[in-house]
Amino acid sequence: MASSPPSSPQPSSPLSTAPPSLSVLELAPVIPVVVVDDVADAVPLARALVAGGLPAIEVTLRTPVALDAIRAVADAVPAAVVGAGTVISPEQVAQSVAAGARFLVSPGWTDVLLDAMKASGVPFLPGVSTTSEVVALLERGVRDMKFFPAQASGGTAYLEALAGPLPQARFCPTGGVGPGVAPEYLALPNVLCVGGSWMLPPDAIATRDWARVEKLARDAASLGPGSH
Repeated sequence: MASSPPSSPQPSSPLSTAPPSLSVLELAPVIPVVVVDDVADAVPLARALVAGGLPAIEVTLRTPVALDAIRAVADAVPAAVVGAGTVISPEQVAQSVAAGARFLVSPGWTDVLLDAMKASGVPFLPGVSTTSEVVALLERGVRDMKFFPAQASGGTAYLEALAGPLPQARFCPTGGVGPGVAPEYLALPNVLCVGGSWMLPPDAIATRDWARVEKLARDAASLGPGSH
């Protein structure tokens, strides 16, 4: 039996009232990485995440309905800061922003993709996994980055090593990050948030158990240094 989505009033988007300098990385300790297969799930799922304290929601462009899902959330859930993930082309940048995406996330970057993201007018997190990529982005004036695939690319030890020579770079690690290791990442000075999908178990989505999603989101929102 499906649980009803949260019925409490949805506040306005945190980015709409925040200082212009506020980064997507600073909205919550966890950015849910969402794969939407049925567009009808997008709005109740987003409401559950927001009610649980996770306003920044990355909808990945891995399914045919992803852009429609972003559009639905942008229209119906003003408290959500919905973004597009797995953005790998200038065309996807344009399509995502047109659908209402408030931020963009890529698994990696090229000069062409970076130029398109910079021209989009919305915040973006280009993906990196090497020191040279980090230095190249800093050279281009970009300091907020996605570290992907985090666990496979050296995990917390790698990011801790980068903090000394490159303290200006700030990261959102994703890829293999779960509730067990998330506090270790969040304890690092150069990590502001992590990305993951553990608060969206497939069985909860399949049964539309939005109350469970909200509970898991609340648990994720409470993660941070010392929360082992």
